[in-house]
Amino acid sequence: MGGSPEPLRALVGDDAWRWSTFQGSRTLVVAARTVTSTVRILECLPALLRGDARVTVVFAHDPTSAFSEGVTDVLHDAGCRVLPWDRLGDIAPDLVLSASENIDVPDGDYPVLVLPHGVGFQKLVPDSRTPRSRLSGAVPDALLDTGRAWLATSHPDQERQLLAAHPKAAGHTLPVGDPCFDELLASRGHAAAYKAALGVAAGQRLVLVSSTWGPTSLLGRAPELPARLLAALPCDEYRVAAVLHPNVWSAHGPWQIRTVQAAALDAGLLLVPPVHAWRSALVAADAVVGDHGSVTLYGAALGKPVLLGAYGSDAVPGTAVAHLARTAPRLDLDGDLGAQLAAALREPSSSASAEVARLAFAEPGRALPRLRAALYRLIGLPEPPGDAPSALVLPPPRAESRDVTSWAVTTSLTGGARPVVDVRRRPAAVSRADGDTARTYAHLACDEAERDRRLTESASVLTAARPASSAAAARRWARDALCRFPGALLAASAVAGGGDGGEVVVGLRDGRAVVVGTREATAPGLAAAVVYTCLRAGLPLETAVTLRLGTRSERCVTVRSASA
Repeated sequence: MGGSPEPLRALVGDDAWRWSTFQGSRTLVVAARTVTSTVRILECLPALLRGDARVTVVFAHDPTSAFSEGVTDVLHDAGCRVLPWDRLGDIAPDLVLSASENIDVPDGDYPVLVLPHGVGFQKLVPDSRTPRSRLSGAVPDALLDTGRAWLATSHPDQERQLLAAHPKAAGHTLPVGDPCFDELLASRGHAAAYKAALGVAAGQRLVLVSSTWGPTSLLGRAPELPARLLAALPCDEYRVAAVLHPNVWSAHGPWQIRTVQAAALDAGLLLVPPVHAWRSALVAADAVVGDHGSVTLYGAALGKPVLLGAYGSDAVPGTAVAHLARTAPRLDLDGDLGAQLAAALREPSSSASAEVARLAFAEPGRALPRLRAALYRLIGLPEPPGDAPSALVLPPPRAESRDVTSWAVTTSLTGGARPVVDVRRRPAAVSRADGDTARTYAHLACDEAERDRRLTESASVLTAARPASSAAAARRWARDALCRFPGALLAASAVAGGGDGGEVVVGLRDGRAVVVGTREATAPGLAAAVVYTCLRAGLPLETAVTLRLGTRSERCVTVRSASA
């Protein structure tokens, strides 16, 4: 057996035994080749080895993948000691663990445990060793020939699929389940907290755009889709997040992604980082617009309404994702995106999602105990005493986002004892203001923080970036804003500490000012939209109306003259 101090000697020198605190008796090498596979190991390994100093873990970086960019950053951020791949021959591992099947394992008599880095074997990928494609997740026949490789699966159908493609894998599959899916299931009750962590307001729907990598992926075919969704969905009712496969980040880099998605980011896109956060973001989602990648399949198995915007020829027939492709509605990229999404949210998906989960994941909830038992059996140690590991609730997600600072606003007025003003706002970064119709009024509203001067100079409504200290200060700001931008008709500023609810002062081009009051804090742009509609409809500015944002929110709004 390898054990210590060999791994430490390879890292810090021949006298490593003098510095070693934990006297491990076994050596586990984690082969880190891509960001995707490395993250999958980091997500489950701490639970498997929790509290056990008998196992010395060394992370070896294999830089041969086209998607190796970012691997060392992930390892260093996690606090891992990293061994260059060419030093792996300096130690004698007891077990090599990887979620990348394409590693070039050195000769030896130690076993190699390969975990899937997605859901099963559902995609054909380019083979780095030949011009052909290969089944993602299946180790090379040369390694199978040695009898050292063990492949973890999450469903018996995956074993049958693997054996049909690689008969030499017979007797070397381990049905353990899927730790990632178990964590998603354990975290479902925290969706509201995850939404709040992403900045999704109460009552807003979160739409998650999920794209795998390559030309047949969703963003490979429609890179403009996030921006188009943001243009189609009122921003007071919806938020849009994007989860891109780590290979997209590795191949193109964050700068290129932010450049391609610049308009969507300016429109409020939540860009979820490629490490860890996608899982809790998926739990938070109300709907998924995706492709044949694993994130889309996880979402469907969780019961999320799914719209398939792409489905590539590299997807493998007869798999759970192929069943999803047959049953999930397709997104018509040339159609009304908002209407299609609203229809998907109305449709119950319990039976379809249950079938997807049944086809992809056998006996959910037991993956970590089974995987730990397999790992310790292969490494030649009894399992640690105490309770078997269980799936933990995921931490809150985070995402890159920018504040929206300009809006294309459409309003309408419905008469009655208390008139109703319906407001729909869409980010001006991706949506032009509509023209007026017989029933609607349209205008452009800009926050003073808007960086595109062309938008600010074209705006009918200006809003203050921060609340004013008093109503008098708000009026002064409004007069100054209207002086600086003579094309604007209204300027609105919230007032700090405006009573029990919220107060917004709206200054008019003719010198008048009104106070819009509500029982809850209201964005200046919404208050200004009410005043704008009243002016266009000829309603008196001493009035009470109902402000309505789609079907999610109604609030009583009073408009009164501001004191001088």
